[in-house]
Amino acid sequence: MQKINILTIVFVLHVIFSCSVFSADSTATDSIQSIQNLLLKQKEQQLIDSLIKAQLEKELTKISTDSEEKRELKRKLDELNQQDSLRKQEQKAKIELLKKSTQGFPVTIKTDTLFNIYNRTGSFSAKERADAISKRLKNIAEASKYSPESLAILKTEFGHEIVYKNDLVIMTITSYDALWVEKSEQELADEFLQKIQDKILKIREDNSILNWAKKIAEILLVILGCWLVVWGINKLFARSKNYLLENKEKYFTGLNIRNSQLLSVQQHEKVALQLNNIARISVIIIVLYLSLPILFSIFPETRSITNTLLGWVLTPAKRITLKIFEFLPNFITIIVIYYFTKYTVKGFKFLFDEIAAGNITLSGFHKDWALPTFNIVKFLLYVFMMVIIFPYLPGSGSPAFQGISVFLGVLLSLGSSSAITNIIAGLVITYMRPFKIGDRVKIGDVVGDVIEKTMLVTRIRTIKNEDITVPNSAVLSSHTINYSSNSYETGLIIHTTITIGYDVPWRKMHDVLIQAALKTEHINQEPKPFVLQTSLDDFYVSYQLNAYTNEANKQAKIYSDLHQNIQDCCNENDIEILSPHYRGLRDGNQITIPSNYLPKDYQSPAFKVESKS
Repeated sequence: MQKINILTIVFVLHVIFSCSVFSADSTATDSIQSIQNLLLKQKEQQLIDSLIKAQLEKELTKISTDSEEKRELKRKLDELNQQDSLRKQEQKAKIELLKKSTQGFPVTIKTDTLFNIYNRTGSFSAKERADAISKRLKNIAEASKYSPESLAILKTEFGHEIVYKNDLVIMTITSYDALWVEKSEQELADEFLQKIQDKILKIREDNSILNWAKKIAEILLVILGCWLVVWGINKLFARSKNYLLENKEKYFTGLNIRNSQLLSVQQHEKVALQLNNIARISVIIIVLYLSLPILFSIFPETRSITNTLLGWVLTPAKRITLKIFEFLPNFITIIVIYYFTKYTVKGFKFLFDEIAAGNITLSGFHKDWALPTFNIVKFLLYVFMMVIIFPYLPGSGSPAFQGISVFLGVLLSLGSSSAITNIIAGLVITYMRPFKIGDRVKIGDVVGDVIEKTMLVTRIRTIKNEDITVPNSAVLSSHTINYSSNSYETGLIIHTTITIGYDVPWRKMHDVLIQAALKTEHINQEPKPFVLQTSLDDFYVSYQLNAYTNEANKQAKIYSDLHQNIQDCCNENDIEILSPHYRGLRDGNQITIPSNYLPKDYQSPAFKVESKS
């Protein structure tokens, strides 16, 4: 009967506390405080379960025979063990949840962190606890007298306290703190005490007079070593400068790329000496920068600066190195794409070179189209290559890279509309074939020889040796006269018009003009020149002389010589050129032919006067 009463009482306590835990769990919020309260209740439940388990195990030892009562006790014991296992898993999960949402506040001495405080105690928050503990430890570490044995652990009703000289409470380790790290209060108190003792002892050793003397000696040694290294660097670079000056005839010969001189001998020497000086200064700066972490690492208070200085160099260097290794597969892909495109371009170049040389003939494809077509194909291939390579470039997916790409695209679209218009016009002109280099053309009001054709402009040299640049869009939008296109085969017909009075027989005039044309240099004998009478005007007849020539680029000289010969031939054949308009004060009897063409006995006729009475 006694056994049943004891078990019943324990079981009733277990049920009552389980209900209270269930009630707390059902009404708890997701706040940190509610989770902490629930964990504490679970911890208390573990204590009650341990008492029940102890009682059950004690009762089991008293029952020797296998009876219904013993099996019932075993069942209850197994049930308690199972509940305890589930409760521990739940505690662990909730602690992990707390760790994700709770900020720890460090307890520090001289910038060094000993441990973190996560839980509040009474009205003190975790931050206030950490600050108060840090302040007390700092005062102890800086005290004139200190005894490590004065630090001890006392167990109280509130938890385990770490005290100094039995009267100063440094901190209290509560059940919340123990639950957080899944340790007992005693284990956690022993761990914190050991860390505090070790740190205070180290700080006091570092602040001893002997240690300060060592640190000052280390500083002086670092400064001396740094000075010696800088002195050696200056000496080394001074030697390299003298060596360059002594052998300047050997090393400084100027910098040339093909036939273009980029740097003269003097400029080459000046640049080399400047680079030598820049290298000297750079090495000195690196040495001084690397010496600073060594200096700062001597004192514990400045060691964080050491990590910062090294981080400024090592962190970017590490990041760059990792990025380089990550980029290597993409780099190999880019190299493969580049060389594939390069040799594809070489294959097209060979094909178009053969077309230009006439070794390969394509129906409807002219030889002079080969070079511009190759340039277009090469441009398109390289553009296609860049489109493929772009995703493999480092940072191509970053917002900054994409922003720059958009900016450049907008800039090109807004600022190069006329250039694109001229490029397209240049392509159209290329395949229209209105002229080629060396042709005499007339584009708008510009007459001259074509000296250059590009994708943007066409350059023309006039007979006055003036170079005129005409945009391709202007060439495409205006009419073009090519004087040279047929001059090499059928010949260019040059023509000039002369007006002669009706008193000169037209047959005679035809013969005289043809005779003048045949006397002119660069006029073809065959086909023979011919004359057209273009109009019969009020006072004269318009004769148009037409003649063939293969020298379209010498039109100015041909026209000048032709006009001279027309004058000579007309004078030789007693033909006066009085039209289109002739004005002069004369008696009308003296002939206008120059005197060297007249007979020596020539006399001007007299007036014939008739009178009637």
